[in-house]
Amino acid sequence: MKIKINQFKVAVSKKDIPLSKLIERKYHIFERFINDIIISKESIDARDKNNIFLVYNLIVDIDDSKYEMIKDNKFITIYDDKPITLDYPRYNNGDRPIIVGFGPAGMFAALYLSRCGAKPIVIERGSRIEDRVKDVEEFILNKRLNPNSNVQFGEGGAGTFSDGKLTTSLNDPMIRFITQEFVSHGAPKNILYEAMPHIGTDYLRSVVKNIRLECESLGAEFYFNTTFDSYSQNGDSVDVYLSNKLKLNTKHLLLGFGHSARDTIKMLYKSGCNMEPKSFSMGVRIEHKREDINYAQYGECASVLSPAYYKLSTHLDNGRGVYTFCMCPGGELMASTSEEMSIVTNGMSYFKRDNINSNSGLLVSIDPSDYFKSSPLDGLDYQEMYEHKAFMVGKDYRAPANLVGEFLHDEVAKNIRGVTPTYPHGIVFCDLRECLPEYVVDSLKKAIPILDRRLHGFANPDAILTGIESRSSSPIRMIRGEDRMSNVMCLYPIGEGPGYAGGITSAALDGLKTAISIVK
Repeated sequence: MKIKINQFKVAVSKKDIPLSKLIERKYHIFERFINDIIISKESIDARDKNNIFLVYNLIVDIDDSKYEMIKDNKFITIYDDKPITLDYPRYNNGDRPIIVGFGPAGMFAALYLSRCGAKPIVIERGSRIEDRVKDVEEFILNKRLNPNSNVQFGEGGAGTFSDGKLTTSLNDPMIRFITQEFVSHGAPKNILYEAMPHIGTDYLRSVVKNIRLECESLGAEFYFNTTFDSYSQNGDSVDVYLSNKLKLNTKHLLLGFGHSARDTIKMLYKSGCNMEPKSFSMGVRIEHKREDINYAQYGECASVLSPAYYKLSTHLDNGRGVYTFCMCPGGELMASTSEEMSIVTNGMSYFKRDNINSNSGLLVSIDPSDYFKSSPLDGLDYQEMYEHKAFMVGKDYRAPANLVGEFLHDEVAKNIRGVTPTYPHGIVFCDLRECLPEYVVDSLKKAIPILDRRLHGFANPDAILTGIESRSSSPIRMIRGEDRMSNVMCLYPIGEGPGYAGGITSAALDGLKTAISIVK
C-alpha cells in the first residue's frame, strides 16, 4: 500500500544516507518492506543555521502488514493516488482558434486546443527558439537588436531567458498538470517536488520546442516572425490581419502577447478594447557573490547544499512596498530590452545555478496615481521614458549602476570592488536618480538596511545595483468577463500582457483555463 509521510526531516549531515534507511531507523520498518519511495516535496529548513534540515513529503509504498505499526502517527496518511488528468473533448465550434503569442499562456492554450482537435493557428512576432537564441546572442555580442526577436519576444516568451522559475502563490490542482507537462516535454523531474522549482533557461529552450512540435503533430499551424497588426468584426467572428499580408478569420482570438508588446496593446486600446491602469513595479537588479548569499542563508552547511534562494519584502512608512523579485541563485544579468535606445535588465540562470554571482530584482511598487494622466496607456509611456533615460546614461547599451555602499550615502562609486558585474554590455556608475523616479531611489535607500536585518549581508557595500528593472508586470489590464472574453466579441485576453498573470506558472494556468472554457 502507499502512504504519505509529511515533514520527514533529515539533518544535512545525513543527507547522503538513503531515505529507505532513514525511514527504517525512525519508523522501524525494515528496508525490505519498503517497495518504493517518491519525493513529492523537498525544502530546506534553515531557520537555525547550526541545525539545518532537509524536509521531505514522501510517498512510500510499503507492505500492507506494516501500516498498523505507524497508522497513528500524525504525519502519516494513506496516499490517495489520483493522477492529475484533463479531458480533451472534441472541438466542434466551426473555426480554428488563433493564438497571439507563444509564451506560457499561449503554449498551454495551444497544447490543450491541439489535443482537442482544434488545430489552432499561433502567431508569434519573434523567431522559433533555434533562431531566437542567435538573435539574442547577436545583441549581447554586437549590440545589434532585433526588435521582434529578442529576450522579450519569440518562441517561449520572456521567461525562456530567465531562471525558469515555477513558483506561484496560486493554489490550483491544475498547477500539478502544468509541471507534469513540463517534465513530459523535457524539464528536470525535480520540479515536481522542489519547494522552489525552476527549469533553467538551458532546459526551458528544449521544453518549449517540444511543446510546439507536439502541437504541430496534432495539426497546429505556426507563423513565426509575424505580428498581429489589427482585426475587424465580421458577424459573429473577427478577421485578423497579419504583417505577412495574410487575413485569417476566427471566433476565438486568444491574446497572449506579453507585457512588452506595447504596439499591440496600443492598437487594441484604440480599436475599442476596454482597459484599466494597474500597479506595477520598478527598480534595479542587485548582485552579490553567490558564496556570500549561500553562507548568509546556510552558514557552514552552505558547501553541501544547493545555491541559496531568498525572498524579501518590506512595507515602508512612505506607503511604498519594496521587495525582491525573480531571484536567480548562481545567475547572471540579461540585457532584456525589446526597443532600441533603451535599457531593461532581468536575471537569468541555468539549471545548475553555478555562476559566481546571485542576483535579484529589487523593486518598488508603483500605483496608477504615480503615472496616470488621462489614458490607461500612460503606464506604458512611463516605463518607456525611464528605460530611455537609462540608455542615455551610457548611450551605448551599458547599464547605469552603483555600489550599495555609495548608493546609501548619496555618492557614486568609481570602481567595482568585491563583486564583478555580469551585465553583458558593461555598466556605467552614476546617480540612479538619472534613470529612476526620485521616490523609487528614496524607497530603495530606506529598504536596503531593513532587508539586511533579515538577510545579513544584503547591504554589502560591494554589492552592485544595476538599472533598470521595469518589466516585472504589465501596467495595464484588459477587462474581461466571467466568460474570459473582452468587451470586444471573440477576443480573449490571456497571460501576463493583458494583466492576468505574474510568472510562468500563473500565465500557463490562465491560458489553459481559457482554452478549456472556449472548448466547453
